[in-house]
Amino acid sequence: MEGDDSRGAPLKPSLMIHLDTNYLVSGIQTGPPEELTLTAWLNAKEALGISSVAWAEFFCGPIARGADQIARKMFKQVEALTDIDAELAADLFNKTGRRSKTLADCMIAAVAIRCGAKLATINRADFQPFVPHGLLLV
Repeated sequence: MEGDDSRGAPLKPSLMIHLDTNYLVSGIQTGPPEELTLTAWLNAKEALGISSVAWAEFFCGPIARGADQIARKMFKQVEALTDIDAELAADLFNKTGRRSKTLADCMIAAVAIRCGAKLATINRADFQPFVPHGLLLV
């Protein structure tokens, strides 16, 4: 959020928050803690984003009736995976032990890194290996 702090020093703008698939799925359900956090972010007009990889995972489902419409209203756009993101994802994959079944997480992390976004995920342990390589977690 921009403005001044109590001493008149400029405040840094808040970073965009990208949602991982599991955070989006849980956040649009009634009851989970992620719903409360996501609602607070939306009420505070936080900039929310999502990568095309997480978006595709979300639509693989299963998703509750009407969840697709709720999700579409949350995001101004879905951030595409670029060639630069693909190269960074491969680099993350190779630098973090070539763990099987992590390529999608590497792509989600790469898009968040390029966008300068913090990533909100329920599976922090899955994304922790990317932190030394520039990923910021919420």
